[in-house]
Amino acid sequence: MTLFGIKNCDTVRKARKWIENHQLPVCFHDFREDGLTQEDLTFWCDTAGWETVFNKRSTSFRTLNEADKTNIDQAKAIQLMLIHPTLVKRPVLVVGKQVLIGFNEADYKKVFSL
Repeated sequence: MTLFGIKNCDTVRKARKWIENHQLPVCFHDFREDGLTQEDLTFWCDTAGWETVFNKRSTSFRTLNEADKTNIDQAKAIQLMLIHPTLVKRPVLVVGKQVLIGFNEADYKKVFSL
């Protein structure tokens, strides 16, 4: 199980605290420090949908030029997220073949049967 995110993100902190409180083994991957791979992004987008993974409400999205903000499809979204990792909605929890985007306690409980 791997939790992807950024250490200083409040939502990532909530997810990490929830996982820690339930004593679940997790590997944390800070994608600002450790980077992202096209393979990971493709898997997340194929599993959860690129519109879910790609955060159009982020500050990073607002700072993109107009050309980057238009005609976005999965391929373009992945390329933009590789360049600007903060465009990924956080956190991303990968448990086997399941991918959870964002932190929702009910979804986490369901995945871990708690």
